[in-house]
Amino acid sequence: MNKSQLTEALARQEGLPFKKAEEVVKTVFGEMEAALIRGKRVEIRGLGSFKVKEYDGYKGRNPKTGEIIEVARKRLPFFKVGKELKERVDYF
Repeated sequence: MNKSQLTEALARQEGLPFKKAEEVVKTVFGEMEAALIRGKRVEIRGLGSFKVKEYDGYKGRNPKTGEIIEVARKRLPFFKVGKELKERVDYF
């Protein structure tokens, strides 16, 4: 499911105009993004949690040339699935 499909589903299930549902979805994801940028953790009960992990820089190797390169530090978003979702997905 992509963002547009989520917007359509919200509009259909809640009887909202598409533009209003689109505004709701954009607001929710925008606030989640802003919290992660500020280094905050986002938890959605029953689904999981998002946080930003920081990785130190290291020396890597270009697989094509074998040249050693410096890989810079980076911050990446990380999602950890919640127990409830894990159990629902694994249920057969």
